[in-house]
Amino acid sequence: MDVGTHVSVEDVVRVGRFKEKVEISEETRKKLEKSREVIDRIANSDRAVYGVNTGLGALANVRISHEKLKDLQKNLLMSHAAGYGEPLDEEIVRGMMFLRAVSLSKGFSGVRPVVVEKIIEFLNKDIIPYVPSRGSVGASGDLAPLAHTFLPIIGLGYVLKDGKAFPAEKLLKERNIKPLNLREKEGLALINGTQVMSSLISFVIRDSFRLLKLATMTFSISFEALRGKRDAFDPRVHSLRPHPGQMEISKIVWKLTEGSKIERDESKVQDAYTLRTVPQVYGAVLDTVNYAKEVMTREINSVTDNPLIFPEGEAISGGNFHGEPVALVADFLAIALTDLGNMIERRIDRILNPKTNENLPAFLASGEEGLNSGYMIYQYTAASLCNENKVLASPASADTIPTSAYQEDHVSMGMTSALKLRRILENLEAILAIELMISSIALEKRGLGSAAPKVRELASKVLDMMKLSNHDDFFWENFQRILSFVKGEVEGKGKIG
Repeated sequence: MDVGTHVSVEDVVRVGRFKEKVEISEETRKKLEKSREVIDRIANSDRAVYGVNTGLGALANVRISHEKLKDLQKNLLMSHAAGYGEPLDEEIVRGMMFLRAVSLSKGFSGVRPVVVEKIIEFLNKDIIPYVPSRGSVGASGDLAPLAHTFLPIIGLGYVLKDGKAFPAEKLLKERNIKPLNLREKEGLALINGTQVMSSLISFVIRDSFRLLKLATMTFSISFEALRGKRDAFDPRVHSLRPHPGQMEISKIVWKLTEGSKIERDESKVQDAYTLRTVPQVYGAVLDTVNYAKEVMTREINSVTDNPLIFPEGEAISGGNFHGEPVALVADFLAIALTDLGNMIERRIDRILNPKTNENLPAFLASGEEGLNSGYMIYQYTAASLCNENKVLASPASADTIPTSAYQEDHVSMGMTSALKLRRILENLEAILAIELMISSIALEKRGLGSAAPKVRELASKVLDMMKLSNHDDFFWENFQRILSFVKGEVEGKGKIG
């Protein structure tokens, strides 16, 4: 994949998760060389340009002597690598390295081609920096995590080896890789950007599409098990409120439930909301994910450096590094995914609750009533995860804490938004796995052979996975199998039917 081309959130996943090879074209190299000529002229002049021959942040008015300009860039990475906490996942780090290379390759950052080539070398040789997950406030770029990311290319910092931090200098010597010597502005160019939060959010967006597809299919199993009324999905209903997501979800459910022979209670006038309004709720979530994708597609193809270097010889200080567009969309998506989980949890209760489950066994327990609790406690687990998601859905972007002696007096907190969003998605996978497990069991008890063919196919697959257990009364092992299946489908390591 050429770092000089327009990229998508799917491309981030291809490089980050599936380790697709990366390259740089000759055309992109020439573009970078032209941009670098501007920096070289500035470095050899008396003109003060931020980050080239001045200090950083509140120290922007401090001039740096010509003979110390290269030291400035090395010192910048060392001083800004101030992160804290558990390391980011390898796929996220690969994604943000790729996105930084893409941004630098636009030719407005003033770096030499060798800088982008070194990032590409690390990616293609699968050398992954050790990057603490906390420390970015989402403005002036993701400074701390990006500093940790790019210290190894100059032979400093740490990389991941066998899941643990390992000195980058040792690994480079072991693999006979020469570290890069930074020149003017290149250290600043490596850390001034939104690529860390953008990588995190890109993965969530791409995985959310797959999760929504599986969630809609899972709902169809629950719908059949609870003997739902299909007329709520009649295309005529949704044509009168044509939100794109609502139309899409209603079509999927209408098609999935076609051919059902399950006996319905004809005296029931209408279903509860968790059965009847799935197109409206899931559809709104789908529209939100699509909106987030639009915003992030623009972001990951943008130049978020500062100052920006233009061919005319100008170096202009701006604020493209500010993460507000990214932070707001992350918080919006967090709210949407949280509410998706809320609806799933209510349907889990409806399947298990003897007051609402259409005469299925209480809590889907087998044998003598009261002798075991069936799947009762899995609703507790879902409720716990929903509660956590509701806390995490509180928008981080509503807060700001000034940094750098008031020079950076409004920040986005977008990294916090992105980290919370990732956690919400992980919790949602578990909530969905619970519904998939219990809805399939419920449908088997209802009469699997009477279900709509497409619904029966997925439920049968789930039931087959559960029957692999040697401990039929130890439900947790079955849950782990279904959770692994859900994660595989969401991440793209499986194939959703």
